[in-house]
Amino acid sequence: MSKSMSKQHLLRIKNISQLVQVSNTFQKYKIGDDMKNVNISENMTIIVNKEGKIEDIGNSDEMEKKYLEHTFEQEIDAKGKSVIPGFIDCHTHPVWSGDRCHEFAMKLNGATYMEIHKQGGGIGFTVNHTRESSEEELLELLIPRLNQMMRSGTTLVEAKSGYGLNCETEMKMLKVIEKAKKIHPIEIVSTFLAHSIPKDSTIEKYTENVISEQIPKLKELMDKKELFPELIDVFCEKGVFGIKESKAILEEGKKLGLKINFHGDELNPIKGAQLASELEAIGISHLEKIDKEGIKAIAKSKTSGVLLPTTGYILRLEQAPAREMISKNVIISLASDFNPNAPCTSIPFVMHLGCVQLRMTMEESLVATTLNAAYSLGKSETHGSIEIGKFADFIILNNKLWQHIIYELTSDSIIDKVIKFGKVIFQNEKK
Repeated sequence: MSKSMSKQHLLRIKNISQLVQVSNTFQKYKIGDDMKNVNISENMTIIVNKEGKIEDIGNSDEMEKKYLEHTFEQEIDAKGKSVIPGFIDCHTHPVWSGDRCHEFAMKLNGATYMEIHKQGGGIGFTVNHTRESSEEELLELLIPRLNQMMRSGTTLVEAKSGYGLNCETEMKMLKVIEKAKKIHPIEIVSTFLAHSIPKDSTIEKYTENVISEQIPKLKELMDKKELFPELIDVFCEKGVFGIKESKAILEEGKKLGLKINFHGDELNPIKGAQLASELEAIGISHLEKIDKEGIKAIAKSKTSGVLLPTTGYILRLEQAPAREMISKNVIISLASDFNPNAPCTSIPFVMHLGCVQLRMTMEESLVATTLNAAYSLGKSETHGSIEIGKFADFIILNNKLWQHIIYELTSDSIIDKVIKFGKVIFQNEKK
């Protein structure tokens, strides 16, 4: 076969010293002891086709012979390096304006989250600034945040609205996310979030506003192909949306074809996990106060428990009972919860907190930020592991041992390249 007749491919990554697939049997998720199995092979090659999907995986010596007369737009020699799936940050609040650095100083002096909220800080502070900002201003703030996520290895991110607390601003936030989807290499899943109660309203009145005004407007914009949200979320918490109100909002979103993935059992044990099980949610986040019955319920319903260790860390709260949840076969995911209160864009740091504060192993934390995180977004059939037919989303690490991504904590040189759909979207010059 002549070179002109040879089959064209997008990418070959060869001589990979350590390939970490996470799964090699097309699992939708991993639970229990299986979370410690991340499927490691040595001296491997990955072939990516023109569609940005993984076409083949195999031993480098064998693949060299098999693809002798094939051509590649790009070849990467990964000798001495390891390759892992791209990270999936499955819970973030990245669209907002208004710097809240001053609140961190208040927390260090002993102020609680609710005390700051009563003094005009917290969500209310962000809401006021976000309402006043234009779509262009919000987009200018969002893009650098996505860049930071990308440099830390994130290739797929979930992004919520929720800092509008009125129909106009909530739709504005979702429009900003749609604009970012078109110009940023990171893949984005958007979520409509009912986040809090405006000061001039009540739980009952605002719940009605969400159901009778905001969700219908969302449907209208979805029908016009202006917005493409995939998830519905609500802050199910004492003093915010109770079980009754949360259920009503989530069911309305479900009617639009949105998957359910919501906040629950963060500050108080109000049986949010049981609601998640009842509604067959694909995910429920926080769970610092989940009870034993809630753990059993989401394990049975196969609802992913999305744990957010940065929140407990910065608020000095008790962390979610990850070890108990893993022992009961809950599908555990980890995410950054990036927001003005916990502005963390680094999944490697989240993994480190997962290991140190949640007592997870490094293998468990990797599964929780790849395959299981993909499952919590309804994406694990195409994302979250390095398997033939899945999207070619990888991180190439400057070490033959993948664990260094966690071990080195805040190193800015451990990541060599970030690859999305088979194309390099970040090349680290700090080696």
